Amino acid sequence: MSETTTKKTEGQGLRESVIRQLALLRTLSIDELRAKWNELYGTEAPSYKSQFMMKRLAYRIQELYFGGLPQAAKNVLSEIASGDQVASANVVLATDKPEGDQHLAGTRFVRFWNGIRHEVLVHEHGFEYNKKLFRSLSAIAREITGTRWNGKVFFGIKKSSVTTIEEDANE
Repeated sequence: MSETTTKKTEGQGLRESVIRQLALLRTLSIDELRAKWNELYGTEAPSYKSQFMMKRLAYRIQELYFGGLPQAAKNVLSEIASGDQVASANVVLATDKPEGDQHLAGTRFVRFWNGIRHEVLVHEHGFEYNKKLFRSLSAIAREITGTRWNGKVFFGIKKSSVTTIEEDANE
């Protein structure tokens, strides 16, 4: 067999191996996915849902076989992200909840009130609404409605602890 034919055959075998591994991911239990994660990443698997883990593992399998992004592409992405507050925000996992009432900078809260869309952007030291900075979501809720509200309840972040008569009747 010629050298060209050998390389072509090896390339096909490699590709088929990757395809088989990707197909196998769908058949694995959550515990098997966690074991695969440990094998491919060398760390304990985070507590992700199986669908998300499958996507990350599929990417990792392909990255290991075909190589990751070239360094030049990584540099361009880093440069783009450095000027974007949302793209450069730290990722907070469910196990690393922010202290107290902090929300991740770059998070957007949207609420429709009286047919109008209201959008709030979280900053490191407050909340931006209509190009003004507020110290709390409650202050923004009051600005929107004209009455006092718990800001987290108004924006749907937290359920109200107040039970209405209607809710009591339905239970």
